[in-house]
Amino acid sequence: MKIVAVDPFYLKMPNITTDADGTQDTLVVRVRTDEGIEGWGECDASPLVSLATYCCPMSHGNIINIRQSLVGEVLRGSDDILRLHDKILRNALDIQQIDHAYSGTDIALWDIAGKAAGAPLHQMLGGAQRRKIPAYASLLKYGDPDVCARLTDEALTQGYGLIKLHENTVAPVVAAREAAGEDVPITLDVNCSWSPQEANEMARKLAPCNLHWLEEPIWPPENFEALYELRNLHGIPIATGENACTAWQFSQMFKAGAVDYAQPSVTKVGGITEMKKISTLAEIENVTLQPHSPYFGPGFLATLHLLAASSGTQ
Repeated sequence: MKIVAVDPFYLKMPNITTDADGTQDTLVVRVRTDEGIEGWGECDASPLVSLATYCCPMSHGNIINIRQSLVGEVLRGSDDILRLHDKILRNALDIQQIDHAYSGTDIALWDIAGKAAGAPLHQMLGGAQRRKIPAYASLLKYGDPDVCARLTDEALTQGYGLIKLHENTVAPVVAAREAAGEDVPITLDVNCSWSPQEANEMARKLAPCNLHWLEEPIWPPENFEALYELRNLHGIPIATGENACTAWQFSQMFKAGAVDYAQPSVTKVGGITEMKKISTLAEIENVTLQPHSPYFGPGFLATLHLLAASSGTQ
């Protein structure tokens, strides 16, 4: 079969955690074939309004460019997806922008391949290795110890077994730990807000909180040398990777010893095709894969199937 259309759709999804009107920008991609099979994918769009307003139009424009290269191409299965993946990315002038845009397109191509084969994605990726995936409660940034303690307690009451915080000061983290007790895993995402010096000082203060991981502690996120030093100085596991693109960047991260939990995003790195490469690299380097997925549509579903098919993930 041949690809006959590649169409982007710019949407506002309901999400009470974002802007004032309670929506989050997102961009989905539909790829159609001459046999009537269509697939759906999703491109990254930040939940921050200013970034989403930028990312969605840029990805939208890049998908229009990708369309010109894909329409008329033959699509028989995963080998053709890999060929098209290399064709698009090797000719890209701005690899990060194209990665974000092509990620959604690649997810849609895998959707088509699965539908044509009559098989779910996890089966196309080798079969399910698990039937259950634990969920964590992801709390927002409050800066208030009392609020963090209360919401941590509420999340545990609702049945969550792991808490994720988004704080950049010590007191709310301490409060959450006291509310959760010693045995509940707590992770802390600071969204690249510290310099290496600040990260070292904060990690020292946070050490008694027994964090399950410290996520993206350093700006810029690709300062792998500083992440390596932080990881080894304080013994706190490091999670990072949601801002990385391509398997090559993850290879550099792994070789630097910068990460315990790698967090590639299927809607950023180049889709399912690139995620397969990153998963293999993580297994070779004995790094746990913890995919980044704050999504609601095809990106979320693709992540679930990738998790199901991988034994080296959490």
